[in-house]
Amino acid sequence: MRQKLSMIAAVLAFAVASLHAADVTGKWTAQVAGRDGQTREQTFTLKADGEKLTGTTSGMQGGADVEIKDGTVKGDDIAFTVVRSFQGQEVKILYKGKVSAGEIKFTSQREGGEPREFTAKRVTS
Repeated sequence: MRQKLSMIAAVLAFAVASLHAADVTGKWTAQVAGRDGQTREQTFTLKADGEKLTGTTSGMQGGADVEIKDGTVKGDDIAFTVVRSFQGQEVKILYKGKVSAGEIKFTSQREGGEPREFTAKRVTS
């Protein structure tokens, strides 16, 4: 009986730890390769509230910041969409990321496009 209770306690502790959302609130920057092969800096300002993720990402070529939509945080995984306007057309971009030790490994993909991978680092100052 004692061994059974110990096992149940261990399983519950693991389950609670795995449900704990990653700490993503704050500012993050990444160097992202563009279609022309040049790299540009992209900034993410994120705020987690339980499993809900809100915030903004920097605009293209110095434009206004864009609001994050449909953001979620589940354990170390985050996901959100951004809608940008290119030459008068709206383009939806899906971001998925894995959070670990001061960085987020992202994959972004616009509808109908190829996925891009990049890493964002937490801004500490």
